[in-house]
Amino acid sequence: MACLQWGTDLTLELSDSDFKQITTLVYAKSGINLHQGKKELVKARLGKRLRATGCKSFEEYFHLLDNDQGGLELVRMMDALTTNKTSFFREKNHFDFLEQVVFPGFLEKNRNKVKIRCWSAGCSSGEEPYSLAISIQEFFRSVPELDARILASDLSTDILEKASKGVYAKAKLDGIPITLLRRYFRKGFGKQDGFYQVKDSLKNMVVFRYHNLMESCCFLEPFDLIMCRNVMIYFDKTTQHSLVQGFYDHLGRGGYLFVGHAESLTNIEHPFTYVQPTLYRK
Repeated sequence: MACLQWGTDLTLELSDSDFKQITTLVYAKSGINLHQGKKELVKARLGKRLRATGCKSFEEYFHLLDNDQGGLELVRMMDALTTNKTSFFREKNHFDFLEQVVFPGFLEKNRNKVKIRCWSAGCSSGEEPYSLAISIQEFFRSVPELDARILASDLSTDILEKASKGVYAKAKLDGIPITLLRRYFRKGFGKQDGFYQVKDSLKNMVVFRYHNLMESCCFLEPFDLIMCRNVMIYFDKTTQHSLVQGFYDHLGRGGYLFVGHAESLTNIEHPFTYVQPTLYRK
């Protein structure tokens, strides 16, 4: 049994059997594949959950999870284990492609009324969907009627709460031109000095929702583009295949899928048409 010793320092031993039980549960619930190299990370992050719940061992924590009828602790565990690292306009080539190819395609269809539906899958703390919202508003500023909506989903409820508030330290916005900063963000004062908040013009475009990518979901209408970047690297090939097929089904004809710079569909059987590295079209 792994023991938790209380004192000035916390010593937590995670046995191989405990680690296997955790990884099996995480894979079953989320599709995330935690290999042996993640053992120390799991030990450190779940150690915080053991302290928060008062559990004295992993065995006791597993018992808590088994008897957690509301599923709240399972959500907290997934929050603790989920890595959320992102930035505004990350992988700029994707936003360049939107402005040079995708958005002009919408204007070719109708210059007076444009409708766009997007999904930021694995949105983390919100930088990706807000960057997408800025790009859309900037490109279509002269369009009389713009109907743009972005669904931003993530597995972590904690990070979704942060994203919905839209508050960021100035350092997170250093790469954004001053004109865009003034147009789409409010500068904080007093206790909020050094922070900026996303303006309502952007917030109103984005809907943040909890969603487990391993669970089936029915959407009211197909998406024009889906961004799922640097998420699939945590899944095995079987899960990746299922996920990619789901994205294909949720896209409208001609819709685009954007994946991360470290990801590729090369070794995955899929129905997409290759456009360029990390970009695919239905």
